[in-house]
Amino acid sequence: MRLGYFTMPIHPLHRNYTETLREDREAIILADQLGFHDAFVGEHLTDKAESVTNSMMFLATLIHSTKTILLGSGTSNLSHMHPVLIAAQAAMFDHLAQGRFILGISPGALASDAEAIGILKEDRNQMFAEAIDVILAIWERKPPYDIDFPNNRYKVTTQTTFNPDVGTGIMPKPYQSPRPEIVGTVVAPFSKGVIAMGERDFHPLSANFLLPHWLPSHWDNYAQGKAKAGQIAHTADWRIARTIFVAYDDATARRYGREDESSPYRFYYRQLQYKLTRGKRHVVFKVRADQPDEEVTHDSIMDRLVIHGSVNSVVDQILALRDQVGDFGEIVYAGMDWVDERLARRSMELMATEVMPRVNAAIAAQGSAASDQSGRSQTA
Repeated sequence: MRLGYFTMPIHPLHRNYTETLREDREAIILADQLGFHDAFVGEHLTDKAESVTNSMMFLATLIHSTKTILLGSGTSNLSHMHPVLIAAQAAMFDHLAQGRFILGISPGALASDAEAIGILKEDRNQMFAEAIDVILAIWERKPPYDIDFPNNRYKVTTQTTFNPDVGTGIMPKPYQSPRPEIVGTVVAPFSKGVIAMGERDFHPLSANFLLPHWLPSHWDNYAQGKAKAGQIAHTADWRIARTIFVAYDDATARRYGREDESSPYRFYYRQLQYKLTRGKRHVVFKVRADQPDEEVTHDSIMDRLVIHGSVNSVVDQILALRDQVGDFGEIVYAGMDWVDERLARRSMELMATEVMPRVNAAIAAQGSAASDQSGRSQTA
């Protein structure tokens, strides 16, 4: 199982913007040093707490400060920009990073972003679907472009201005052939969008604020989409994000990761509970779809969604998660504000150097035991 990193990020409103941007960069530099496989960074235009406004611009500052970690937009909100801009900028980023790039995509869910750019009443999911069709067409086709899909608002042509002798009317192709890995963040239980991901060979990243019992619905729908495309779904392509804090002892983990009022984990889920409830998307916090709203308390969310403890405790909780939801390829560690920088850094270090080796050793042992049992059964 791989280890990834994802941050929205979310910071308390009183913090200095320059300092939080520095902190978010340092977290990814640390993740690279610790051997994390990839790092995804979210973007919002109008949220003081979630303060990265363009994930690709932010990640570009990390290309030469990191060595091996893949850098993923987490996500590029496709309703916010014309697909020509995303296609051209993502292709350029892929070249700058020499292939260390993942294109993470989503419609863009924050209502205040949509209001600010005048699309509050638009169907952003439809805009997303139309935009990705155009982005892929730009990367797949040769200039001059004449992209005009039925019922798609985005029409792209350079036929009038195309001049190969001087290079006009031509957009860059990505460094990776035929394109970078495309990852979609999945939030809703039973999301139909995951079926489309499977059909198009995009890979799902299940959100860290979704209760675990909803997660198998993502895999089932992804596998359904792959089957519709005549392909086999591979669990290595499924990422699951979780909110995790690791400490040397359970008491520290419980205090910083759960109980202390200054805990960044408590702040994080206060923000998300308010935003998702206001957006009528808080089913992610419910044990069943018809659970009364008043039963979904901040403490119940914390109890179910924050994995915290000493190394052995966190190993056990991750293995229990895998038993519950099935195999998956990558656990994605959700980054928080560094209220206590020492504890935050130590948690990432323990996750990479202590937790993951033990998790993978346990998975390997389970596989060997299953193989041995199968062999004995056949012999018998």
